[in-house]
Amino acid sequence: MVQVHEFKVAMTCEGCSGAVERVLGKHKDKIENVDISLADQKVKVKTILPATEVLELIKKTGKDVQYVAST
Repeated sequence: MVQVHEFKVAMTCEGCSGAVERVLGKHKDKIENVDISLADQKVKVKTILPATEVLELIKKTGKDVQYVAST
């Protein structure tokens, strides 16, 4: 089932958001869309993956990340 998972990610620049985009981009077969808001420090991921798996992927960037919600 496709869901949208929202995460709060400590991003201070375009490089930070780019790192998140790159790590999630490696899973295009399972991730439909990634919406990154640098201003709000939020990342929304539309995917079939569970939130815990997406959280672990974002953690690979070295950024502080917190799960917010799924819809």
